[in-house]
Amino acid sequence: MGVEDAAINTQPLLSVRDLRIEFPLRRGTTLVAVDGISFDVKRGEILGIVGESGAGKSLTGQSVIGLLEAPGRIAGGKILLDGQRIDNLAEAEMKKLRGARIGMVFQDPLTSLNPLYRVGAQIVETIRTHLNVDEATAQERAVSLLREVGLPAAEQRMSAYPHQLSGGMRQRVVIALALCAEPELVIADEPTTALDVSVQTQVIQVLKQSCAERGAAVVLITHDMGVVAEIADRVAVMYAGCIAEIGPVAQVIRRPRHPYTVGLMGTIPHLRADVASLVQVPGVMPRLTAIPQGCAFHPRCPHTFEHCTRERPMLTQADETATACWLWTPEEEVRNGKAANVRADDE
Repeated sequence: MGVEDAAINTQPLLSVRDLRIEFPLRRGTTLVAVDGISFDVKRGEILGIVGESGAGKSLTGQSVIGLLEAPGRIAGGKILLDGQRIDNLAEAEMKKLRGARIGMVFQDPLTSLNPLYRVGAQIVETIRTHLNVDEATAQERAVSLLREVGLPAAEQRMSAYPHQLSGGMRQRVVIALALCAEPELVIADEPTTALDVSVQTQVIQVLKQSCAERGAAVVLITHDMGVVAEIADRVAVMYAGCIAEIGPVAQVIRRPRHPYTVGLMGTIPHLRADVASLVQVPGVMPRLTAIPQGCAFHPRCPHTFEHCTRERPMLTQADETATACWLWTPEEEVRNGKAANVRADDE
């Protein structure tokens, strides 16, 4: 393998750098919904993006696939797919990219499926749009995909309309649609929220297995830390438009550093007898028009000290995890003095 080939293989499939998303408001003011976030996704990797509603998770996913709704706009930073910048592509070019190289799985399958067309026809049309195959080959591929995602009686379901399928079945069809053209990257935005608990695990495993077999990378957007713990390789925890913590799932789960991550971990049900109840993060996320000075989480944080209220912490790398918290500076110092180096699991 040459130096050039090695560089290509080590290059992240998706790179988001300093992404800033704004919404213009009345009287010339601007709402910053995503404020300078950066992350990479390697080939074959599953990155979970987790946080409460309003954290900026879905806006980030929409920006990657070029579906950010007006008046929202990318006001800064860049998005690269396999080294090529895509956030500045014309709509026609972005349309070719969607489906072919980037697949999409949305929260409500009814927004992805046309209620007036049979599901088989929709899959066949998508296949023929992105791949140079005839009708018969597309039909075979469609049935094969439906079988792969675990849809019962796949051949018969080809003639069904979306409303004739259950929510879990519809989401399996949407996963099949997302994988039609063998994309390199799949954006899955809350893919299990609308499903019964008994079906959620099945759908998550289908998504994980199908993407793993193709070597496709996945960005899984969810508010459920339990889902991330089950499927993801790495996790980015978002709060008020910023990344609070990012790192390997196993490391973040075992030793969460940011107090907000600690709170999210407390929302995962345990079978252990010594865990009496779920933990609730006190308070609510601030409105994006009223984010407090300093660390946005400080009004809800049990470890807040003076510096937290004055200056926003930047992501600081320590081993494989980066954390935006004054409790976790490598030198354990801040401009106003020394920060307490408090490990969440020692509390």
